[in-house]
Amino acid sequence: MVRRGWLCLLPGSLLLLATARQSRGPAACPLRGKQSELNSFLWTIKRDPPSYFFGTIHVPYTRVWDFIPENSKKAFQQSHIVYFELDLTDPYTISALTSCQLLPQGENLQDVLPRDIYRRLKRHLEYVKLMMPSWMTPDQRGKGLYADYLFNAIAGNWERKRPVWVMLMVNSLTEVDIKSRGVPVLDLYLAQEAERLRKQTGAVERVEEQCHPLNGLNFSQVVFALNQTLLQQESLRAGSLQIPYTTEDLIKHYNCGDLSSIIFNHDASQVPNFINATLPAHERITAQEIDSYFRQELIYKRNERMGRRVKDLLEEYPDKSFFFAFGAGHFMGNNTVIDVLRREGYEVEHTPAGQAINNATNPPPRIRIINGYITVEPQPRGHGRSSHVRADTGSTYELSCSLFLTLLTLTLHMIRLH
Repeated sequence: MVRRGWLCLLPGSLLLLATARQSRGPAACPLRGKQSELNSFLWTIKRDPPSYFFGTIHVPYTRVWDFIPENSKKAFQQSHIVYFELDLTDPYTISALTSCQLLPQGENLQDVLPRDIYRRLKRHLEYVKLMMPSWMTPDQRGKGLYADYLFNAIAGNWERKRPVWVMLMVNSLTEVDIKSRGVPVLDLYLAQEAERLRKQTGAVERVEEQCHPLNGLNFSQVVFALNQTLLQQESLRAGSLQIPYTTEDLIKHYNCGDLSSIIFNHDASQVPNFINATLPAHERITAQEIDSYFRQELIYKRNERMGRRVKDLLEEYPDKSFFFAFGAGHFMGNNTVIDVLRREGYEVEHTPAGQAINNATNPPPRIRIINGYITVEPQPRGHGRSSHVRADTGSTYELSCSLFLTLLTLTLHMIRLH
C-alpha cells in the first residue's frame, strides 16, 4: 500500500495528500460466490514472456482494489514494463493540457457564450462554491483540504477555458466527485506502484491526441452540450431529476467483473451522453452527432492508434513482459485494442480470475556461433530512453497527471447503446 497520494485536479493545481482509506468501503458485489469465480479485466497476450492488458476505471482505487483478482495483481508485479494511456511522469503533460484547454489569447468565456448560458453557468458555479463546505468529508478536512482551496483548484480560471472543457468541469463538480478527492484513481495508483517498484513506465498516447478531439466539436454542438449539462445540474438541484446510472453503479459492475461495453465505453470516452427520448427531434439529431463524433474520436480511433503502438512495442522488445493498463472500455465492444492486436496475428485471451499467471523470468542469454566458436551475448540492462519507454524518474507526479484523470471522476447518465 502506498503511503502517499496525489489529488489530480484540473490543470495548474496539484495537492499532495497523505493517502488514507476512505471511511466508505468498496461497493460490494451483489453476485454470490468468491471473487476467483467472477470475471476479471485481465487479458493475456500469448508470447514468451507473456504480456498483459488490464482494464481500469477512473474511480478512487480504494473502492475497487480489494475486488481485483490476485492474478491481475501478480501480472502487474511480474511485468518488466508498465504502460498507461498517457505518460504520468512527464512534466509536459500538464503544460500541454493547460494550453489545450484555454481560449485563444484575449478571449473570455463571457465573450463567446450566449448571454443566458453564461449567466446560468455563473449562477451554478456560485451554488457549487456555496455547497462545497457541506460536501467535504471529515477525513478530507483532517488532511487540510478545504472547500475554498478545492473549488479554486478545480474551477479557477474557468472564464478563460474553452466551453467544452467548462462543460466537463461542471460535470465533475458534484457532491460524489468532491467527496472522492484526495484518493488516487486506479490508473494513478498503479503508476505510483510502478514507480515504487522501480519499473520502467511509458505511454501509448500524447496529450494532444486525447485533447484535440474535444476541441473538434463545432460551436453550436458545444453550446448544445453545455446547455444540456446545465439543464441536468439545475434539475438535480431542484430535485426533479434522478440520474439513472451513477458512479456507484459503475463501481459495482467493475467489482463484479461485468464485461458490458455499454457501461465502460462511456468511462473510456469520459464524456456525457446527451441522447434521451425527451429531446425535440432536431436536438436529438445534434445529440446523436455529438455521441457519434466522440465514439469515433475518443474510442475507435484511439483504440486503433493504441493497438498499433502496443504492437510496435511488443516487436521492439520481444524479450520483455509488458503490462498495459488502459480504461476498461478500450477492451470491450467493437473495434477494441484487442481486435487490433488480433488482426496483426497476436493471440490474446481473456484471463479468468482463478487462472494461474506464469512467472515472467529474465530472458535466456543470446547464443551466437561465430567461426565455429560459441559466443554468449549478455542481456542489456535496460532499453535506454526511446520515444516510448521512459526510465523511472523518481517522485515526479507533482508535475503531471493523466489528461482525463484531471477532467472528471466520472458522470454517466442517460446511457444507452445505439
